[in-house]
Amino acid sequence: MPDDVMSLAMCFDAPMQSWGIRSRGIVRDTMMEPTKSGTIGLVAAALGVNREDDVTLAELARLRLAVRVDREGLLERDYQTTQNVPTTTGTGHRTVVSERYYLADALFLVVLEGDGYLLARIAEAIRRPRWPLSFGRRSFVPARPLLSPDAAPVREPAVQVLKSHPWLEESEALWQRARTDPPTLRTVVECSAEEKQAEVRHDQPISFGRGRRRFAPRTVLVDDVTLTPSMIPARSGLVPDQTDV
Repeated sequence: MPDDVMSLAMCFDAPMQSWGIRSRGIVRDTMMEPTKSGTIGLVAAALGVNREDDVTLAELARLRLAVRVDREGLLERDYQTTQNVPTTTGTGHRTVVSERYYLADALFLVVLEGDGYLLARIAEAIRRPRWPLSFGRRSFVPARPLLSPDAAPVREPAVQVLKSHPWLEESEALWQRARTDPPTLRTVVECSAEEKQAEVRHDQPISFGRGRRRFAPRTVLVDDVTLTPSMIPARSGLVPDQTDV
């Protein structure tokens, strides 16, 4: 691993999250974990990147994304009604009901891997965001800080962070159960297209510009990690710090 490649781990915790990837028309879907486009969009909001700034977006999109699902969300659906929508003939108006899917009670460890200087800038922006942060919809705001006060990029690959970072779950009852019956946590890691069992996701952001949003395919490897005793928090409310190693 190059000396300047580091990783930054974040906590994505909220009552509701939505990570659309194929949303078209009146049906808005969600993946079961954060997407690359959604994560980079959140980072861009924290940094205050203009949605027309494709150059900065390309720099952010080069970061590698890895996700560990610390609590699987429940797939839910709600409806949004929009009134006075012009008809296709332009001769009147109608009411449109759209279906919008989201995840309830999901918890994710989200890791970005890349240049340490860029990750340090992102960490500072996450703590003091230029624009409000949300998980897929403006109303889906974080339930707790994405970073602990002393969090910083670490000098290890994202895959290793997924295997060693403390569990983000806050339930002491689940901690006790995990000590005797360690759960297996699903992981989704960006990988080379040549990787065996690689899956294609069409969520590599190219442009967030108004009227010209574009995304390219990328490949991910779906796997899992099993909690070890060192990954289980020891006391209530613990949000482990990250330090450079």
